[in-house]
Amino acid sequence: MLQAIGSKIKNLRLKKGLTQEELGERTDLSKGYISQLERGLSSPSIETFFDILEVLGCTPKQFFDEEERIQKVVYGEGDTTEYVDEERGYQIQWLVPESNEKEMEPILLTFKEKGEFKKFEPSLSETFAYVLKGRIMITLGKKEYYAKAGEAIYFSATEDHQIVNDHAGESELLLVATESYL
Repeated sequence: MLQAIGSKIKNLRLKKGLTQEELGERTDLSKGYISQLERGLSSPSIETFFDILEVLGCTPKQFFDEEERIQKVVYGEGDTTEYVDEERGYQIQWLVPESNEKEMEPILLTFKEKGEFKKFEPSLSETFAYVLKGRIMITLGKKEYYAKAGEAIYFSATEDHQIVNDHAGESELLLVATESYL
C-alpha cells in the first residue's frame, strides 16, 4: 500500500516537472523524506499528504480514483472531429480529442486542388508534417518550401506562414503542432 502511494506521488511529481528537492522546498520537507515517501519507506501524516497533493495539483479524490488515472492511448475513427472549409478547399481532422489542451496537436489535413490552409501569424509553435499524398508548398516569411509525398517538414512558426496544395489533384498531410494554434 505504501509502495503504491509512493509511486503515485512520484508519478505526479514527474508530471509536474519537479525534482524531489523542489517538491521538498514547496512542502517544507527534506529531499530525503520525499525520497523515502516515493519508495514506500515512510508514511506521511494526513496534513503532510494533503500539502504534497496541493503542490502537485491533485485532489485526494483524483489521487485515489482509479478511473481518473486511466490514460487513453489509442484513438480511433470515432474519436476524431473534423471541419471542412469548402471556400478555401481544405478539410482538417483532429485525430485526438482535446488535443489543443495537450503539448502536441496532431491533425490530418486534406486539400482539394488549389486548396489552401489559413494564414498564421508568428507564434512559439513548432510544426512537423509528413506529406502522405500529393505535393504542398509552405510559405514561411518570404520563402517558399515544397514537399511531396514521403517527405517530412519541420519548422518553428516564428514568421507568418501558410500551407497550400501545390498539386494538380488532392494532397494530404499529417501535421503535428506544439503550442496549439490550429
